[in-house]
Amino acid sequence: MSELSPAFWAVIPAAGVGARMAADRPKQYLQLGGRTILEHSLGCFLDHPGLKGLVVSVAPDDPYWPTLACAQDARIQRVDGGAERSGSVLNALLHLHAQGAADDDWVLVHDAARPNLARSDLDKLLLELADDLVGGLLAVPARDTLKRIDKHGRVLETVDRSLIWQAYTPQMFRLGALHRALADSLVADVAITDEASAMEWAGQAPRLIEGRSDNLKVTRPEDLEWLRQRWANRR
Repeated sequence: MSELSPAFWAVIPAAGVGARMAADRPKQYLQLGGRTILEHSLGCFLDHPGLKGLVVSVAPDDPYWPTLACAQDARIQRVDGGAERSGSVLNALLHLHAQGAADDDWVLVHDAARPNLARSDLDKLLLELADDLVGGLLAVPARDTLKRIDKHGRVLETVDRSLIWQAYTPQMFRLGALHRALADSLVADVAITDEASAMEWAGQAPRLIEGRSDNLKVTRPEDLEWLRQRWANRR
């Protein structure tokens, strides 16, 4: 790790059920390359020398997490997840505060079902945001032509794709600032889809760091199949 790369905490919200996968278990527990998706999502952080600790938010009655070998890893702490992603992340941040983490500490929040994070992207995010006043996130510029539609599914206009980026994770912010933004947005009943949107609502402008497009989130069965084929080709 470069001397300029900051130490950090990692938070993985993993309480979702992944209904669109239509699987017999939450998608983060589906198998990929001999391990669960969640184990792969944790791995890039656990292998990083800058990791101070990792918090996983899982459903209170989750029967799968205790069966994973990593559940016994001393670097990982488990907390109950919330009904929404924002609640799961907030519970993890509260836990970090209780464990003595400082407001100025960096926290990286990563999707439980995003198992293909490259170490080079993680290092790039840490290095480029090390001295940023706000923080930011990995993202990818839109490649396809984008259409805005009406309620009937008909095209209203073609959107300028040069202004559109896809938000990925990890998303990297100071613990105190992210905690306040999430807590205040929940009180205000604002729809928060990721940590960056909470910071935006709080008046901040997160910075986008271009990452790899194959850092995809497993949402549908074809996403998992694509990853399985890609990983099989690696071997």
